[in-house]
This record gives sequence, C-alpha cells and structure tokens, in this order.
Amino acid sequence: MTISCKRVYDRVEKDDGYRVLVDRMWPRGLKKTDLAYDEWCRDVAPSSGLRTAFHSSSLNFDEFGKAYRRELGTNQPAWTPLLDRAGHGNVTLLYASRDRERNHARVLAAFLIEHYKKEND
Repeated sequence: MTISCKRVYDRVEKDDGYRVLVDRMWPRGLKKTDLAYDEWCRDVAPSSGLRTAFHSSSLNFDEFGKAYRRELGTNQPAWTPLLDRAGHGNVTLLYASRDRERNHARVLAAFLIEHYKKEND
C-alpha cells in the first residue's frame, strides 16, 4: 500500500496508481480535460473556514493539521473509500498548493496511513 502526494501540475507517472484530486475547489488555470485524475473527492478536503484560517495565517501548520484531523475524524464516509482503494494499490493524492511540504494532502496521507496501520495490525 502506497499513498503519495503530488501537485496537480506535476507529470503523471506509471506508479501513481489511482489519482485523486483532494482539493475543495478546482485548481486555477487548469482545464478539467488537462488533468489526469480518476476521482475528485471534494468532501475529504478541509472545510472552507479551516482553509481560509490557514491561508490567512490565523493558524500555523501544526494547528491546521490538528484541526483538519479533527474534521476528518467526524467525516469518515469521505475518506473510507480512499483507504479501501489504498489497500488494493497505489493512490496519489493530488493538490494545487504551491507548498509541497505543508499542505492538506500531506496531512490527509498521514491520517490515512495511520488508519490503515490500525486496521491491519
């Protein structure tokens, strides 16, 4: 099982497996026909309020990550299919953020990996 993260603007690789856009809004400047993706999971993205607080610097990344994990904890129907999919092959979470290290897709990937390990130990 591999869950990885990539910017929507990165090149498609064979090892990407199932490619899932995990942003609430469609990425700017990108036509839907130009993105190679298998699914768009808007409901797994952070809430608009949480996203706005993070981007306005009201929350630092650690605070954002904790708050996003709390949201994910109350929204299991949104992420369970991703976890199931990851159990059968590679999943790549696609995001538009410029920051490759501090973004919601990284938090989501860590969250999913933790839940996968709990379920399969």
